[in-house]
Amino acid sequence: MSGRKVFFERPELDRLFRFYGRMVAAGEWRDYALDALPDRALFSVYRRTSEAPLYQIEKRPEDARRQGAFSVRAVDGRVLRRGHDLEPVLTVLEPKRMRVVD
Repeated sequence: MSGRKVFFERPELDRLFRFYGRMVAAGEWRDYALDALPDRALFSVYRRTSEAPLYQIEKRPEDARRQGAFSVRAVDGRVLRRGHDLEPVLTVLEPKRMRVVD
């Protein structure tokens, strides 16, 4: 096995950090972790540092052709959304907007 690892590319990291910043400003998230593993890259987000991650945004290049390289997993391991592009995959984490209904 080679020492190669999967990383997020610069535009992907920019998008992740912009989204993370918005969620921190909204009081939803407070910490994050980045992991580069042989088969995937992970961006984990936390409400509190001492807890398990709320969500993990994952990049798996081996899944790119079939279901898309990006996915969002909940703390229980369920896949909430998969896709070929990061932007639409992240929309599953958008806070629901409150609206006044007549």
